[in-house]
Amino acid sequence: MSAGEALAGPDGALRCPWALSTEDYVTYHDDEWGRPVHGDDALYERLSLEAFQSGLSWITILRRRTGFRSAFAGFEIAKVAAFTDADRERLLADAGIIRNRAKIDATLVNARVLAEWAPGDLDELIWSYAPDPAGRPVPNTLADVPAVTPESTALSKALKKRGLRFVGPTTAYALMQACGLVDDHLAACVARRT
Repeated sequence: MSAGEALAGPDGALRCPWALSTEDYVTYHDDEWGRPVHGDDALYERLSLEAFQSGLSWITILRRRTGFRSAFAGFEIAKVAAFTDADRERLLADAGIIRNRAKIDATLVNARVLAEWAPGDLDELIWSYAPDPAGRPVPNTLADVPAVTPESTALSKALKKRGLRFVGPTTAYALMQACGLVDDHLAACVARRT
């Protein structure tokens, strides 16, 4: 077996190797990662969490997701867009989230920008960058999974052009993976969609 191939999980089923380090990861991998996500608020949440993850491990964000949801009003765009300076100070003091000033500010600015969009615009924009699955090789090992693609680079540029922050090509690709625009479960993985 080469490095990065699917490995047997606690139940014996083969999974992407990154998913096996904690039970939280197994559940996230099996039930969420790579499954299609639609809806402006749901995509705003994923976009925000991917930005907070930048430079950190995903497990750090995953284990604080409940705290993030509480701190950011369930990631309802309209509610976060109405946050005040007092809310910003509250967030900067909230030990239940990542207290990174730049990431908090980006999350607030992004909500204000998105509040001006028509309903469904964020969903439509993000999903318009989903590549044709027939044109993508199925990854056999982690080495076959890119960190950035032409589509994620284009999505990043489109989001930035419309005023969103903390949406670089790597963050955009992580969003595409997490929200099912691409299926990067390994070929032998039990969670790969057929």
